[in-house]
Amino acid sequence: MPGRTLAIGDIHGCDFALETLLQNVQPVADDTVVVLGDVVDRGPDTRRAIDLLLELCKTCELKFILGNHEEMMLKAYHTGEWMREWLTFGGEETLASYGGSFADVLPEHFDFLASGLNYWETETEIFVHATLDSGVPPDLQTRECLRWERLQGDEPPHDSGRTVICGHTSQRSGKPLVFDGWICIDTWVYGDGWLTCLDTSAELVYRSKQDGSYEGPVALEHLVSD
Repeated sequence: MPGRTLAIGDIHGCDFALETLLQNVQPVADDTVVVLGDVVDRGPDTRRAIDLLLELCKTCELKFILGNHEEMMLKAYHTGEWMREWLTFGGEETLASYGGSFADVLPEHFDFLASGLNYWETETEIFVHATLDSGVPPDLQTRECLRWERLQGDEPPHDSGRTVICGHTSQRSGKPLVFDGWICIDTWVYGDGWLTCLDTSAELVYRSKQDGSYEGPVALEHLVSD
């Protein structure tokens, strides 16, 4: 029996929420965990969140999708470009979790961020950080579409017929946004929402908060229809 495909929405440095989620979901060797980007920034401990993901790599297969916050961080580190913007949008919290400067960031953490994928796909889903142009194959999408554009909630299904599973557009309701061909699981964990994990084949949701609160598994259809 094949393992689960587990998608995790934007973590944003919320280490306790991630730890709580992983302790309850308990990924195993046959599972594939797809992290949809924006692991860094805004929350209290980006460093520990990345440490938890590096440990998870030893347990199961992990696919890390590059988010716009990782793009800003890497650009600021390598060229100094976007430094002011990055610090304003959560970079200060990220650097503080390491000790205050880029010099304190562990090389293996930079390696992890630089390994990020533009997207990842299966026979039935396409996983991406932000959005996809419905008429364009995944490998021809622009970086603006992949990492920066906001989901409006009325996008047509992708021409491939596969479900697009994404983050980036934070749902202040704390619930996934689901419409024809799309599931968005950025549920605002760094605010007053949840960190969401979606078991894609079973359509089950697991979710946690930075204070250690946990709920799940809950049927996706029940959660979004409440």
